[in-house]
Formats: sequence, C-alpha cells, structure tokens
Amino acid sequence: MPARPWTDAIGLPWLRAVDASTLRADLMAGLLGAVLALPQGIAFATLAGLPPQFGLYAAVVPCIVAALAGSSRHVVTGPTNATSLALLAMLVPLALPGSPEYIALALAVTVLVGAIQLAVGLLRLGALADFVSPSVLLGFTSGAAVLIAVHALKDLAGLRPPGGGGAMDVLAHAGRVLAQAPGTLDAAALVVGGVTLAVALVVRRLGRRWPYMLAGLVAGGLTAVAIERGLAAPLMSALPSSSLRPVAVVGPIPSSLPPFGVPRIDWRALPELLGLAAALAVVALGQSIAIAKALAARSGQRIDANREFVGQGLANVIGGFFSSYVACGSLNRSLPNLEAGARTPLAGVFAGLMVLALVAVSAPLLARIPTAAVAALLVLVAWQLLDLARMRRLARLSRAEFGIATATLVATVMLRLELAILLGVLLSLVAYLYRTSRPPVRPLLPDPHDPMRRFTPIDELPGHPEECPQLKLLRMEGSVFFGAVPHVAERLHAFRTERPAQRHLLVMAKSMNFVDLAGAEMWQAELQARRAMGCDLYFHRPRAQVLDAWRRTGFSDALGPGRIFGTKREAISTIYARLDPAVCASCTARAFEECAARAAPPRS
Repeated sequence: MPARPWTDAIGLPWLRAVDASTLRADLMAGLLGAVLALPQGIAFATLAGLPPQFGLYAAVVPCIVAALAGSSRHVVTGPTNATSLALLAMLVPLALPGSPEYIALALAVTVLVGAIQLAVGLLRLGALADFVSPSVLLGFTSGAAVLIAVHALKDLAGLRPPGGGGAMDVLAHAGRVLAQAPGTLDAAALVVGGVTLAVALVVRRLGRRWPYMLAGLVAGGLTAVAIERGLAAPLMSALPSSSLRPVAVVGPIPSSLPPFGVPRIDWRALPELLGLAAALAVVALGQSIAIAKALAARSGQRIDANREFVGQGLANVIGGFFSSYVACGSLNRSLPNLEAGARTPLAGVFAGLMVLALVAVSAPLLARIPTAAVAALLVLVAWQLLDLARMRRLARLSRAEFGIATATLVATVMLRLELAILLGVLLSLVAYLYRTSRPPVRPLLPDPHDPMRRFTPIDELPGHPEECPQLKLLRMEGSVFFGAVPHVAERLHAFRTERPAQRHLLVMAKSMNFVDLAGAEMWQAELQARRAMGCDLYFHRPRAQVLDAWRRTGFSDALGPGRIFGTKREAISTIYARLDPAVCASCTARAFEECAARAAPPRS
C-alpha cells in the first residue's frame, strides 16, 4: 500500500494545492476579508453587549482555527449578527452588558458552545446536516442576500430607521423616505457607494480574478476624500439631496492583541450556562453548515460535516480563552472570500492575521474607511448570492420544492436565521413524508408489442389494452409503512370494488422497500378480503427485509406456501391454472402467453 501524503496524514490535504498563484489569491482575499471584518466586528460586538475590541478578537483567533481545522475552503468564521443578538438576549438577565461579569459569562458560554460543537463532530453526528436540502439552501442563501442588501441600505443611503432596525423596519423607513422626503437621503453616502459599486463591477468585468472588491473599496475611500475637500461637486449636484452631511466612516479602532485568560465565573451557574450554550451551539452550527453547504454548491467542493463541526468547536473553545465571544460561519465574509478568488483555507488564516496587522499598523487610516463603501460591497455580494435563474429552474421542476425555497427565503428575511433553516428543514421533511405516504400502486400488463412481453404500467401502453378479467397485476413501489397504509389500502379497496371479477391479485413486490407492522397488517387484511371472494393473493420477488418482516409478524404463515414466486413466468403459469376456464374461453383480452393454449372465443 502506498504511503499517505504527509498533508493527508496531518489532516490538511488542501496543502498539496498551495503554490505561488494560490498564495497570491488567498492573500488578496484575506486582505479584503480583514478590511470587511473591522467594521463588522466592532458593530457586532456592540450588538452583543461587549466592548468593540471583542468583535476584533472574535475575527482573529476563531477565524484562524476554524480555517485550519474545518472542512470548507471558503467559510470564514467570526462574529455574526445572529449569534451576537442571541448572546445578548441570553445573558442580559444574568449580568449588565459591558460589565466584567457579563464579559466573563460571555467567554465562558463561548467555551461551552465550542465543547458542545466539538462533541457533535467527534460523535460523528454531522449526518444531521444532510437534512438541509438543496431547496432549503437556495431559499436560505436567497433570503440572506436580501438581508445583506437591506441592512447595507442603512449605510448606503444614510438611513436611520426607528424601531429594532430589522429588515422590515429598514424597508418601511426607506419607503417612507423615498415617498415623502427623498431630499433627506445622504448624498455623500450615495456617491461613495455608487463609485465603489461601479469601480468594483468594471474591474470585475475586466478580470474575474482581479481584486475588484478591494479596488472598489479604494475608489470609495478616495471619493470620500474628494467629497470632503469639495472636489466632487458635479457628482453631488446630480442627487436629490438638499443637504450634505459629513462622510460616515468606521471610526477609531482599538489596537491590541487578543489577551489569554480563563473566564472567571461562579461555577454554581454552570447548569444554566450549559442550557444557554446548547441553544447557541444549535444557532451557530445551523448557520455554519448552511453557509458551508451553500458555498460548496457554488464552488463544487465536498463538505465533511463532522470535520466542519469539529473546526467550529475548536474555534470557539480556543477563542473563548483568547477573549473571543461566540463565532460561527459568517455569510458577510464567507461569500466575499469566495468571490474574491480564495483558493484554500489559508485565505481565512491570512484574514485573521491581517486584522491584527491592519489594526496595529494602520489604525488611523482604517478608521477613515467610509461605511458606505463597505455597504456597497455588501450589496454587490448580495446580488451575486441571489440565484434567480436557479429559482426559475426549481419552479419549473417542482412546485413543492419551489414552495420550500420560497418559504425559507421569506423566513430568513422575517425571522432569525436559525429559525428559517429549521422551518425549511421541517417543510422538507413534511414534503418527503407526504410523497412517501403515497407510494405508487400501478396496474400492469405484458406489453404486446414487446417480444420479451415485459410487464409495463397500463398508463404507459398505447391503445389502452384490455386487462385480464380474473387476475389483477400491480407493481408496488416504495415503502408500505404506517404513514402509507391508508393510501395503499384505499387503492387496493378501489381495485376490488371497481372490478370485483378480478379476484386474484399478483403484486410485483421487487420495488417494495420496507414493510412495518402496520404494513404487514394491511396485507393481512387484503389477503382475508381476497380469500373471502374465493380467490387469493400472490407476490413476485419481495425483498429479503420484507420477507423477514412478514415472518416475524406471522403474515408469511397466513399467506401459506406457493404464493411467493421468483419469476414472472412461474407466477403467471401457476395462477393461470387456478383461473376459471369458462371465463377464459370467452375472454377477448388474451393478456398472457398462456391464453393462446386455450381456444379463442368464437367470432360473432
């Protein structure tokens, strides 16, 4: 056996793909990710009730650890709005936001969240992620695109919506402003955002591998300087704004390394913190795996859910000891990372290191980044994430799946992200259960135009051929479990009542995958009904697991010998000998080869 490459032995097979070109691409993507992380980290930390620097810490250590230990090559881990809001809501009853006690609780919960995530991955429970269907992912990513664009509008147009600042608050406020007072829009923000977006699109069109987002950010920053110095008057006069506000910027950024420390908490609160951590772990894992699978669908990468969970768990366990609060896959940074040309997880490593480097070296310059320029890049990301063509294809393929994607999209916009994913998964399971509860029960006939006389569903045969008046042939497809029993029993009853002369029933059971107790009892009832009519029930090639279930439930004993056949020819010849010869003599169907052995009906 050949020796495994050392990159595989240490669990980093992607290292084999690293070369000069991937390093350049990852460096540029990491630089953009670091620039995006600065304003977002500060904003999300404030949202979580923590000092701003904790958002930067969460954008460094967890980002590096998850990139190296996780499965996805493009997911960037860090603070998010969902985990920040959830953490605030859970800890507010326990301590005052921003206080030393609150910070200690936040870090302790982060370590516990990581431990739970790590356990999920190590116990190989990642198969739970398979229940997130492609339709749910499509709806989630489309809804996330809408959310990103809507929240970017606040900085792009200088909107200050009242209320909680949710997506609907922003949209309602934007509608009122456009309808009643368009002159109150922030002209400087619109110009900076417009230039950023235009330059990014032009550079992207010139070369898909060029750092078009970074070029747009630089152009937006230069435009902001020009506006402040009065050099952009022609652009400003073209907008319906009656007043010119100062260009909004990121502002001062704390400069320090993530300090190491063990969270100091009252251990009597551990049971309560474990409950909070379990809920947060579900939120973080749900977001992370949904983002990883959505990016994998775009990049063609195969995701190992268990390893992704391990990576997220290690990121939070280690991050919690380096002053980082709960982190997970960040959509606002992961998609730009992919679109910026990231090739390996080193882009995430570079992003985390560059956050430290940028803050240490150029904090005053970074403080001058216009928030409108960052918002414009997020609008571009949202547009690239919104896959309308795939939504149209899904609508043509399946109305049910399109409905699931649409419901998930709406829920993503209206509800919290983890609730939207849960709703989509539940809808997918309901749709699946509905489909499996109605397995096809299809009447068959030998195809008279086929030399092999293959048994074919009647609705697929031309000319609507006549069935045998005494023997009904059915193909049973799918599983006959408790949820499917009412549908299958109703179909069998309909066949008996519609054509009572077809007293014998032969079931082609090769496609019947599974039978539970309710299914076995249903076949028992069908057997009793057929024998009460003076005939019998037969099966062709039931699967081994079906036969085992019938033996254990006693149905095999009730059915008796000579009712299960290994070949169709054996089944037809045996049952044909039990048919009424008088009926066969006057039959015009002549459905089987055996019919030719008996006299043809007299011509009138």
